[in-house]
Amino acid sequence: MKKRILSIVMAVVTATMLAACGSNSKSGGTAAKGETFKVGLEAGYAPFNWTQMDNSNGGVKIEGSSEYAGGYDVEIAKKIADGLGKELVIVKTEWDGLVPALLSGKIDGIIAGMSPTEERMQTIDFSNNYYKSDLVMVVKKGGKYEGATSIQDFNGAKVTAQLNTFHYSVIDQIKGVSKEPAMDNFPTMRVALQSGMIDGYVSERPEGVSSENANSSFKMVEFKEKFVASDEDTTIAVGIAKNSELTSKINEVLTGISEKDRTDIMDIAIKNQPAAN
Repeated sequence: MKKRILSIVMAVVTATMLAACGSNSKSGGTAAKGETFKVGLEAGYAPFNWTQMDNSNGGVKIEGSSEYAGGYDVEIAKKIADGLGKELVIVKTEWDGLVPALLSGKIDGIIAGMSPTEERMQTIDFSNNYYKSDLVMVVKKGGKYEGATSIQDFNGAKVTAQLNTFHYSVIDQIKGVSKEPAMDNFPTMRVALQSGMIDGYVSERPEGVSSENANSSFKMVEFKEKFVASDEDTTIAVGIAKNSELTSKINEVLTGISEKDRTDIMDIAIKNQPAAN
């Protein structure tokens, strides 16, 4: 009888412990699920961000895909996620869908080479800057515009830039330019340039270097007489939801990344980017 009672007691205790363990495991899983930092980027704007097929050079798996994302933005996102103590999740999103994705809560931040313009700041907040760049023009090597030194040398040229970016608006500073319809992304513009549909497209220096590396028939033109652009347009920051507690935390992390580190990260990104980008 004692043995039977003892067996029953032990069974009850064991069941209770197992239930507790099961409860703790479930709770831990829920907490872990919430400890993510979801970053939206288009993964098509090298060397800031691109798509690759494996995790080489620090590539991060894209959510819901067999592909990976790499680039300057991804490396900055890693540092921010580490500083926040969260797991980085990359959500591949078209450029025009980034702000809506942030507003809907699908992502926690935009780290996609995005400038903190006044117009965007009416809808979302931004962190401190994490990069600053100059504007360039990408043209065909050996063509009419390869030796341009001024933006006005593109008088009569067919020029475009990416849709919904300030790159497209500065084209108006060129007298007599043929301003072509804006295009969705840089791969599309490169195809248009290669085919002769356009004579050049406006970009930022890192992407211009990338274009030269990706296609030997492309040439990046830097200007003595440059486009006029404000700091808010040529700097890049993290897009965050309005009044988010993440803003101050992200700024704290960015403060710890020196200018030298940022330059080194960009140089490595330019070196590592896939040729297809």
